Amino acid sequence: MTKVDIVEAIYEKVGFSKKEVAKIVESIFDIIKEHLQRDDKIKISGFGNFVIRNKRSRRGRNPQTGDDIEITPRRILTFKPSQVLKAGLNRKETPAE
Repeated sequence: MTKVDIVEAIYEKVGFSKKEVAKIVESIFDIIKEHLQRDDKIKISGFGNFVIRNKRSRRGRNPQTGDDIEITPRRILTFKPSQVLKAGLNRKETPAE
């Protein structure tokens, strides 16, 4: 699913113009990005949590040459789905006959 697909789905459900929906979706993503850049947690009830984690530097190996290398410290984004989302994903669908 792409951003365009999200805009289209919201447009069909809500009835705003596509231009308005696209602006709203872009604003939501901008707000989320701003808060993640400040190391804020994003918690969306019924969906899940987005959290920035700091990874320390560590030793690694170049798979092509076998040389030892240092992997630099970095920040990564993790997502933990809510119990509601997990339950929805794991619900068994009955096959249509």
